[in-house]
Amino acid sequence: MAVSLSSSSTITPITLQPNLKTIHGLGTVSPFYSIKSRFRSVSLRRSAVVVSAITGGASGTGIGKDTADLLDTVKILDLRGNEIPISDLWKDRKAVVAFARHFGCVLCRKRAAYLAEKKDVMDASGVTLVLIGPGSIDQANTFMEQTKFKGEVYADPNHASYEALEFVSGVTVTFTPKAAMKILESYMEGYRQDWKLSFMKDTVERGGWQQGGILVAGPGKDNISYIRKDKEAGDDPPVEEILKACCA
Repeated sequence: MAVSLSSSSTITPITLQPNLKTIHGLGTVSPFYSIKSRFRSVSLRRSAVVVSAITGGASGTGIGKDTADLLDTVKILDLRGNEIPISDLWKDRKAVVAFARHFGCVLCRKRAAYLAEKKDVMDASGVTLVLIGPGSIDQANTFMEQTKFKGEVYADPNHASYEALEFVSGVTVTFTPKAAMKILESYMEGYRQDWKLSFMKDTVERGGWQQGGILVAGPGKDNISYIRKDKEAGDDPPVEEILKACCA
């Protein structure tokens, strides 16, 4: 059951002592520091909608023609600030595209790592690994520098791809019992939240409550063979499910 958190709520700092380790694709984790947080007033953009993983052919992905056409108009930014249509990511190749909650999110860094661990399997099948985050180019570059992510990273400062795909957003899908447990597990495994990125204006006002998802698409702009929309923060599908969709 989801729990609501008022704008005046606070999280009591906690101290954990995880074992540091080297994570494939993300380098060695940084030293531990206490979790600190504060929350500002927020506005919810839309109600949470639970969407299950949908697999199969293009006609069975849950992506209608209107959504496919809308995606063809969505522009994202590469790390140099060049604007490209998002569908160009899979126009001429197959790609696993992971959508992060925001670039500072500890759960998103864990998502990046568990996908990067299977990059050799994707490479062998000619599949490109991509991560998109709702935020600025500077945030995207900071994410790359911190995580050493081996895939491609893009920024969506206008959240256009998230809205086109109707990913859920809101406090009630961000702060849930399951999400809280996954945050604790992530810290114990050595992952870290970047609080500076997390409390930048764009992230707090828009991206802080945004959820993401994962899709497998291409070759071909309309060829989306798999989509998984997160129900709540940290709602990662089994990696085997993704590999079956992209590399079987």
